[in-house]
Amino acid sequence: MRVLILGGTSEARELARVASGERGLDIVSSLAGRVANPRLPVGAVRVGGFGGVEGLRTWLRENAIDAVVDATHPFAAQVSAHAATAAADLDIPALHVRRPEWVQRRGDLWTRVPDLESAAAALSAQDEQVLLTIGRQGVGAFTGCTGHRFVIRSIDAPEVPLPPRSQLLLARGPFTFDEELVLMSRHRIDVLVTKNSGGQQTEAKIFAARTAGLPVIMIDRPPLPAGAHAVTQVSEAVDWLRESASHRVR
Repeated sequence: MRVLILGGTSEARELARVASGERGLDIVSSLAGRVANPRLPVGAVRVGGFGGVEGLRTWLRENAIDAVVDATHPFAAQVSAHAATAAADLDIPALHVRRPEWVQRRGDLWTRVPDLESAAAALSAQDEQVLLTIGRQGVGAFTGCTGHRFVIRSIDAPEVPLPPRSQLLLARGPFTFDEELVLMSRHRIDVLVTKNSGGQQTEAKIFAARTAGLPVIMIDRPPLPAGAHAVTQVSEAVDWLRESASHRVR
């Protein structure tokens, strides 16, 4: 069974590693190409977009793909929607892998908002120092926040204008709890703005904000496509692939 994994996440890399060792599975991973030096998964890899639903549908057909696993970032809503639509159009089974969300706990000072624009609007009018950890693509939503100072951390530099008073930190995680505490103290951070990506790799900043008593503007995830079949663990995705492969053999 030939499987396309839409990846770029740690879950996608782990799935590619495990599934590539499974008898009867031929794995191809696809990366969007938005990071200059991505961490590559095991096995065959393609990099770049497909050209929307039509392009993905054509690629799936021409490459004889039998199943699609969407293991992209929880905020890659458009890719997830395209994967669901293209797979349904071709009657190909599709699975979405989404790590569990972070859950607000005692001591967390969260303001939950639905999107980037709401996060920018939720910043107070005070002259605050904001730690922005939303990836480079959403920075443009904060360009009009002239009353704040920003520390913007991302792997690669944003391709949009930065807010007027901002400092760019180019760094690739994961970061430790101590590193996050030092960063927040050194830059005198007043508020953290982040996405509810979930997972352990970037959770240290949540722990650090809780320890430092800092408010967090938490951007909620976009919903999965209607009717999507989703799991939270790589092991569940492997089981699904095994079951799908067994049905093809019967």
